[in-house]
Amino acid sequence: MRVAILCGGRGTRLREVSETLPKPMVPIGGRPILWHIMKIYASFGINDFVLLLGYKGDIIRDYFLGYYAKQVPVTVDLSSPGPERLTFHGDRSEDWRVTLVDTGDATLTGGRVWRAREFLGDEPFCLTYGDGVGDVDVSKLIEFHKSHGRTTTLTGVYPPGRFGELAIADGAVQSFNEKPQVSGGYINGGFFVMNPNIFDDYLDDREDLVLEVDPMNKLTADSELMMFPHNGFWQPMDTPREHTLLNDLWTSGRAPWKIW
Repeated sequence: MRVAILCGGRGTRLREVSETLPKPMVPIGGRPILWHIMKIYASFGINDFVLLLGYKGDIIRDYFLGYYAKQVPVTVDLSSPGPERLTFHGDRSEDWRVTLVDTGDATLTGGRVWRAREFLGDEPFCLTYGDGVGDVDVSKLIEFHKSHGRTTTLTGVYPPGRFGELAIADGAVQSFNEKPQVSGGYINGGFFVMNPNIFDDYLDDREDLVLEVDPMNKLTADSELMMFPHNGFWQPMDTPREHTLLNDLWTSGRAPWKIW
């Protein structure tokens, strides 16, 4: 199974760092939060990643193109040209396959997913945001998705407000209210699983297509959106305070999302 990660946002609430870095590259404990998200999935045996790039996407591209060279000692023989002049010592690389897809600087979430269609195959795939971590049991999430046969599963979480609040009945989403005044119910925590018919039935190539608005509301109306409840840790990184919180958890050795 592949996992697509939305990596194209501007991170305006983190302006002090996102003016120089795309938000998925903002470091937690010296590693980009994107790396932490990928490690979560890899701990469940999902190692095939499709990164949906946008704002400052070249920084993410360069990070992965030079990933191995940054992890191990390397000798550069300047007396000869060509790639053979590089000698790598040791093996600290990840067992990952990473596809980097430029989905456009201004494209919104639904359009980004659509533009990666050819790289996501004809089978169910995972999708998540490039700025949030949690101790989500991805294996159980996928099992739940396969068990109900609907088009999309999202992970419902219980942190403070700002995100899409869900009304649930028998596991099915009855309403999807993006960024309401939260009244205490589950909210959209990402960590989606989607069937490939999402492309033909709910997405299109509009640059301004927001996944969390028209597609999610249509999925809800069609009874094709289910929720996997997660009552453990989940934390987005939208503000400097949240950035500090995640770094403090990591450096203290108490990061709940470190399940690898």
